[in-house]
Amino acid sequence: MWAGGFWRAALSRAPCGCRSQSAVAQLRGILEGELEGIRAAGTWKSERIITSRQGPHIHVDGVSGGILNFCANNYLGLSSHPEVIQAGLQALQEFGAGLSSVRFICGTQSIHKSLEAKIARFHQREDAILYPSCFDANAGLFEALLTPEDAVLSDELNHASIIDGIRLCKAHKYRYRHLDMADLEAKLKEAQKHRLRLVATDGAFSMDGDIAPLQDICRLASQYGALVFVDECHATGFLGPTGRGTDELLGVMDQVTIVNSTLGKALGGASGGYTTGPGPLVSLLRQRARPYLFSNSLPPAVVGCASKALDLLMESNTIVQSMAAKTQRFRTKMEAAGFTISGASHPICPVMLGDARLASCMADDMLKRGIFVIGFSYPVVPKGKARIRVQISAVHSEEDIDRCVEAFVEVGRLHKALP
Repeated sequence: MWAGGFWRAALSRAPCGCRSQSAVAQLRGILEGELEGIRAAGTWKSERIITSRQGPHIHVDGVSGGILNFCANNYLGLSSHPEVIQAGLQALQEFGAGLSSVRFICGTQSIHKSLEAKIARFHQREDAILYPSCFDANAGLFEALLTPEDAVLSDELNHASIIDGIRLCKAHKYRYRHLDMADLEAKLKEAQKHRLRLVATDGAFSMDGDIAPLQDICRLASQYGALVFVDECHATGFLGPTGRGTDELLGVMDQVTIVNSTLGKALGGASGGYTTGPGPLVSLLRQRARPYLFSNSLPPAVVGCASKALDLLMESNTIVQSMAAKTQRFRTKMEAAGFTISGASHPICPVMLGDARLASCMADDMLKRGIFVIGFSYPVVPKGKARIRVQISAVHSEEDIDRCVEAFVEVGRLHKALP
């Protein structure tokens, strides 16, 4: 009995480590298989290392000479603007590196409240609330606002953060075909049985450069008693006469109930996102939005940079107006060369190629010619719709744009993407 008990005890102890090692080995095998599948599909995403400030002209590790950057969200060129940098330094000196706290404990400084008020004024809304990112703003909104009695109607090509945010809420979920107003109307009719109906859309769709038909969306929302939510990440700062976004561009600022956007693109490019809209909604988000309640406050330097970026934008719309001509120059020259450019009149200019490996290889060869662009493929975009997404900035010169087009033509012919 003693011997049997000894061996039973030994066996009960020994397999724990073995099982653990076996589980780790199994995990490694699964992960390596997944990674190899990504490589084989030509959709592997490598990270190029920038060794300079963000801007139209950058330096990249391992590449000699200066590089023209045509893939940043730095729409207004404010990421390295001297006044924006100085404002960040000043906030760092005055308010410190960080708060070491969430907002409701001891993480709210005067500059946070000042920036929220400035954002609300900029968008002509009642109030605003800051988040670490717009992904967090989208993650926090739907769960806090909507209940099982409500419904949310979402464009099928909405950004992943909107999709994930909607998944978190308990509302009834309807997905309408991309920009298809007949399908949206059908879904709105179906959703009439619910308490609240919220139509959720990107203002400008980041992968295709197309713009939501907000006039039609707002008309249908009014007709069927729905609210309208717009994510303006790829519109704030440069779409519309004064850069307020797609709702200003299309004349429906008074009909869009809720706007989410980012500080991490046109408005300084550092980090941070926000929701702006009715005062009671913002108050509710401060009480219930989990990304707000459980995330540290935005660092003072980020707040200072974004606040100065908004000041510069509200002082003059000259930089906004320069975007349209530069965008049109690139689109016209690329289409004349034989490329297909998705979207219309947006500085996001997707060069449609179809094949993932082709997009990746062409992007690599563009870098060899001094142009920094990135190929996008599944799962970021649908299978068979791979592209190189070019983004025009207000600080690109006409010479920069022409040089980019010339490189595309050369590389396109090399890879037989052009005749």
